[in-house]
Amino acid sequence: MRIRASLAATTVSGAVALTALLAPAAHAADSPQIPKVFTSKPSTALNAPADDAQGDTQITKVTDNGNKDLVVGVGPKTFSIYVTATDPSGIYSADAMLWHGTSLDSDVDGALYSDTDATCDNWSATSATCKITITATPGTDLYDSALSGKWNVAVYAVGNDGDYVETDVYKNRWVKRAASFSGFNASPEPVSKGQTITVTGTLKRASWTYLKYYGYGSQPVELQFKKAGSSTYSTVKTINSSSTGYLKTTVTASADGTWRFHYAGNSTSSAADAYDYVDVR
Repeated sequence: MRIRASLAATTVSGAVALTALLAPAAHAADSPQIPKVFTSKPSTALNAPADDAQGDTQITKVTDNGNKDLVVGVGPKTFSIYVTATDPSGIYSADAMLWHGTSLDSDVDGALYSDTDATCDNWSATSATCKITITATPGTDLYDSALSGKWNVAVYAVGNDGDYVETDVYKNRWVKRAASFSGFNASPEPVSKGQTITVTGTLKRASWTYLKYYGYGSQPVELQFKKAGSSTYSTVKTINSSSTGYLKTTVTASADGTWRFHYAGNSTSSAADAYDYVDVR
């Protein structure tokens, strides 16, 4: 089984309504025939209890995108959600989706879901882990940069006997716009010890609205240094990007090593790093 989701525009402001139906796949005549709609009011608690259930099916674990932020640039990004579930009769299938908004039955403005059935590995007669593969496409699924931020993970599992469990907000996942640096350079190279090194670069982040990278202004960026032979970076100073994302600073050359701009990211944008090795003579 799988959730088949469709989005229909409801207002000129771009708000959308979500209709998510679990339709049975081709199977034996006694297969579960449980129509299911994700329309319950979501809970805000992590690993929230089921919003709807019948029988003794249980979801025991959900791993989405490796439990890491989902970072999307200006091209499609494919990721997976793994749903582990148990039922005394065995697990028939499972499904999952990411949605953005405050209420799954009335206030959804974005959804990421699979167009294909889950693939399930049965670990025993009663448990299985099902893999759901989803592709997030900027300009369509992620149609506006304003969708970056906290999303909700909805999950569903159904047993061979027709029992099921569904949770609208099993956990949250940060979906972020990719950040990067362009034109990063530490110069001159080589440089004499005690001389000035000028470090420049531009911090950019992806626009899902226009499908381009633009300068990201007024952001704190750390200039870090790792001495040759060392495995760790130390922060030398923190500077803010200009309104166009441009960064420029100077330091005194003291030893061979790698200079790095490090941007830690925020609730809407990913972290980013840029590197340049400088030979000090």
